[in-house]
Amino acid sequence: MHQTNFIVREPLLDPKQRVIGYELSWQQSGAAASTDAQLEELIGFVAAQLVDDERGWLLRDKLLFLDAVPAMLSTDALFSMPPEFTVLSIRSAELHNRDTLAAVRGLRAGGVGISLREAPAALLSKNLAAIASYVEVRFTGADVAAQARVFSALKQSSVRMVGRPVATWADFDACAALGLDAFVGKLHLTPRGGDAPVKGMNPAQTIILQLMQMVNQNADIKHLENALKRDAALSYKLLRFINSASFGLGAEVQSLRQALALLGYAPLYRWLTLLLATASTSGYSPVLMETAVVRGRLAELLGVGALGKHEAENLFVAGMFSLLDRLLGLPMKEVLETIQLPSEVVEALLTRGGKYGPYLALAEACELNSNLVSSLAASLKFSPLDVNKAHLSALAWAQSIAT
Repeated sequence: MHQTNFIVREPLLDPKQRVIGYELSWQQSGAAASTDAQLEELIGFVAAQLVDDERGWLLRDKLLFLDAVPAMLSTDALFSMPPEFTVLSIRSAELHNRDTLAAVRGLRAGGVGISLREAPAALLSKNLAAIASYVEVRFTGADVAAQARVFSALKQSSVRMVGRPVATWADFDACAALGLDAFVGKLHLTPRGGDAPVKGMNPAQTIILQLMQMVNQNADIKHLENALKRDAALSYKLLRFINSASFGLGAEVQSLRQALALLGYAPLYRWLTLLLATASTSGYSPVLMETAVVRGRLAELLGVGALGKHEAENLFVAGMFSLLDRLLGLPMKEVLETIQLPSEVVEALLTRGGKYGPYLALAEACELNSNLVSSLAASLKFSPLDVNKAHLSALAWAQSIAT
């Protein structure tokens, strides 16, 4: 499969700020829209990467929104996708064509989601359940709250409304108060909470950072065990992690010392990095946390071929730490003062320079409709197909480790 374009993802949040899905699209150059053939290629590629013969849908409970045109409604690849997690987004004007309307009704009857774009208010007041599961509402101008109220009055229990663009958390809150879901664009990179800086870390974060320091210094397992015992919740999480199906151990591990010995230093450090993100309470944001995990994994997958496994582990840490300032509510410089990291990781975090910087910058650029993706990929000698495969693999991995 030869690809010339890059996949861009945008998270969809429910009113409780949880990530319930993603829209995947091709990066748009200027105002150019994707062609029918490109859209058909996208759904085929997604089906090949995210539907596994044995494990099924690799995004677990996440919905996937994909732009659609009438010709795509009968493409073979569509029938490889799980209908309950697939939502095709189509312009409402396309439904004037009888064949298209019949195809949409057939897909809805089969459980495939349909999201209507550019729906006029007159259409919103009708019963849409047979042809749509979502209606996308576009906000124009500044007063999103007033517009959200108008749309909310037309809301139907069986059809969910999705708002966009949502540029601030105040706009998101206006949508959420009225029960609207929302595509959040770049907003997912902005922490919640007020402007007042958060002072210090919570106790869980402090212990996790101490353990990371100890692992960095190759501390004796006995000392690691003693540190872990100071936090019952952390000890419980480690035992649950080591006994999870992914390890495939024959017998249950009940001792912390045995768990640490089985896990090893590098995997333990990686696990602690993930935990540090989830231990945040200030400005807590599920979407920011998931973005950090995807970014870390994507940076790792991009770097493993050229740099090797050990260096790729460092890239994972760099990707995770690149959002830690926002997750912890601390300036990046202060975050970096709390733990010793390899100098190359620090350089990547502060300037996106050095050996790791370009890989981290590329992983970041994949979150936005940015022209940087193409130039960064070219500088690292990656094809669009290389980047797109790694991107979807990272997205799937983030779901697999979600608790």
